[in-house]
Amino acid sequence: MAEPRTRHQEKIIKNYYQNRDSIGLQKAQEAVTELYLSEGKKRATVWKRLASHLEKVGLTADQIANLQEKDSPELVLEALKKYV
Repeated sequence: MAEPRTRHQEKIIKNYYQNRDSIGLQKAQEAVTELYLSEGKKRATVWKRLASHLEKVGLTADQIANLQEKDSPELVLEALKKYV
């Protein structure tokens, strides 16, 4: 059976979920940088990861699909400016 979490572990988990959108924003910005530099299969992998981060930031699935269809890092940055 799983051991109960310590007070310290509970605090870490609580802080993670309180800052989830900030963490998602930072990871999305890092993924956009990778998107600028990637091509081919790597670019598809970066888009998959970026879509996950954009979802955590608060973009809808339609917005993410539209950005992915246009495949433009500049448009992703414009969308992220609202959340900075």
